[in-house]
Amino acid sequence: MVLAMKFDSLGWLFRRPKLWHHLHQVPLGQLSVFLLAVFLLFSVVGFYGDLMVGGSQAYAIVVASAIYNGLNAVVWVIIVARLPVYCLLIMVAKETFFPIPKYLPHWVEVVFHPPPVPPAEGLHFAATAILLAVITSYTLFSAYMGFAGKEIFRIKTELQLAQSIQKTLVPPLSVDTSRFEIFGISEPSEKVGGDLVDLVQLKDGDVIAYVADIAGHGLQAGILMGMLKTAARTALTDAGEEHPDGAVLSVLMQRLNLVLPQVKESHMYATFTALRLNADGQAFYGLAGSPPLLHWRAAQKCILRIEEQQFPLGLLPVAHFGTSRLEMAAGDIAVVATDGILEVTSNAKATRGVEYGVDALGALISGHPDLPLSHLAAFILQTVRSYGKQLDDQTLLLVRRMK
Repeated sequence: MVLAMKFDSLGWLFRRPKLWHHLHQVPLGQLSVFLLAVFLLFSVVGFYGDLMVGGSQAYAIVVASAIYNGLNAVVWVIIVARLPVYCLLIMVAKETFFPIPKYLPHWVEVVFHPPPVPPAEGLHFAATAILLAVITSYTLFSAYMGFAGKEIFRIKTELQLAQSIQKTLVPPLSVDTSRFEIFGISEPSEKVGGDLVDLVQLKDGDVIAYVADIAGHGLQAGILMGMLKTAARTALTDAGEEHPDGAVLSVLMQRLNLVLPQVKESHMYATFTALRLNADGQAFYGLAGSPPLLHWRAAQKCILRIEEQQFPLGLLPVAHFGTSRLEMAAGDIAVVATDGILEVTSNAKATRGVEYGVDALGALISGHPDLPLSHLAAFILQTVRSYGKQLDDQTLLLVRRMK
């Protein structure tokens, strides 16, 4: 057991080839077709060996060699596709210290005493066997690719449906109230993302805008993101009118923190930033494990970084999430950006591995505070993607106080 654990810890030395990854999940029925095709294809090696010696080997020796080579290939496929990587060492040791093909003819002769075969008949037998093995192997590989093709088509269809649902759940936001201009956009790193930007208008004219970032990305994070949006809208419907000012944000985060553990896996959580933008111009914010909220102050022409030391949602049973007032004057901009933007690493040789970071984003906003918010968001995304490759969902929420 200890030895196995040591080999597993050295797994990086024996990377499983990417082309074999899908075989790990293939149902046994389909995998058996693939393995039979592999067996027949590599059994040709045994028949080819007889051709190279003029068809002089006994039939039993030729068949035994073909069976061994086919089974050996099947074992290699099973180890590479499904077994721990340290099993490769066992096969390498077997091939090195126990060269079975070298002694196989002698063992067959000792055990079975096969009669000799005329060379002409031996050549005919080996050539015919090769032809049949190749044709049958080709047929089985074609059948397996048909199975795989149907599965790939099904998965592709489901991903397209999930992507369509993603666009429905997280459309770009562009809303103007009597005092605020609001724009939000989310670009997933895969077909389906775990970031969410949403906006809920209350009956009194106030607006709740928020950004949530589910840990991880892909379909699993996307499903939890949809659940979070439903829970958030339900909570705001119940609490939006009852709690004045920033208190509704605290209630919203508390309710989400109670709901999420019931619908997620233990390792998942969500960072969360919410803004309440009132019809009278007041603004409030709440943060839960999020990157800093950036506040461009037009009068002072500077960027303020706002941070709160609070746990993310769905991770721990936190009793209270605090909220604060955000003093915004005409021309001020509040910017919420997820880790997918801030943690992009540089492609340039001189700065390779350096994250884009909050300071660079702040400088970018400071240099273009008068752009329409949709243009500013597009400029930020373009700049970040030219800085480095997108590896995570990238989401922005921009709010400008108009008067």
